[in-house]
Amino acid sequence: MWFPAPRDLTPRVLSRLPERHRNPRRTTWADANRSGQEIDSFLEGPCFDAAGNLHVVDIPYGRIFRVTPTQWPVVAEYEGWPNGLAVGTADSLLVADYRHGLLSLDPSTGAIAPLLETVASEGFKGLNDVTTGPHGQVLMTDQGQTGMQDPTGRVWRLWPDGRVDKLIGNGASPNGIVLNRAGTHAYVAMTRACEVWRFALRDDAWVGKAGVFFRTPAGISGPDGLAVDARDRLFIANPGHGMVWGVDPYGAPLFAIDCRGYGRMPTNVCMAPDGTTLLITESDSGTVLSVDIPAT
Repeated sequence: MWFPAPRDLTPRVLSRLPERHRNPRRTTWADANRSGQEIDSFLEGPCFDAAGNLHVVDIPYGRIFRVTPTQWPVVAEYEGWPNGLAVGTADSLLVADYRHGLLSLDPSTGAIAPLLETVASEGFKGLNDVTTGPHGQVLMTDQGQTGMQDPTGRVWRLWPDGRVDKLIGNGASPNGIVLNRAGTHAYVAMTRACEVWRFALRDDAWVGKAGVFFRTPAGISGPDGLAVDARDRLFIANPGHGMVWGVDPYGAPLFAIDCRGYGRMPTNVCMAPDGTTLLITESDSGTVLSVDIPAT
């Protein structure tokens, strides 16, 4: 009611998980997170590597795919639950894995190595997403099964020298994470609170005046993955409502991207290298969607 209605944008199919990779069955992950459904995949974490190849993860089956129009080669398959991806150093990809912590993936060979499995000998609740910032910092959301009943989700920051900061410790299901273009502020999707938080980043790990930047409509699932474009506009995947929202740098809604023609689970988003195309993982259908984002 406070702003003009957001502009409707229509997504289209970029590529669909091939049938040969689909074998619906129950998994431990789906028992806990999808009410025991038999599922053939749950796509998340779209990310381009340094060579311009698009990758996505498949959480319950521990798979990381390279997305092509028809083939979807398996880059890695292992005993884990990969959730988020980000570009690392030396052409690597960073993997936020719910079971194993922060991993490194060589997309050319599929080799996986641990980077951060514990903090002060304690394990994570369950990492969800990862992003990078200035001076080599890596930020991770530690979601586990936190929510309104247990607002103890965390946001961690890893420095190149191995130092680890706990930036947030009271999150109601911290999920997607991204920085603004200048790298001065972080946005974190608090899924069960239906909020996106924003706070300033400081080298000394002091966080003050964290605030609610945007609220999605209440429902069965709040905001998930996040992306920022070249104009510092924030894009917010909102599974449950089957929508992706685009908002300006001040939190005013600009765009409404309706994915319900494909499914109600747009889980994550990223910008393509062209800077104008938004890619969306839609996990009900196992599809990657794309949408052209207007300049204004």
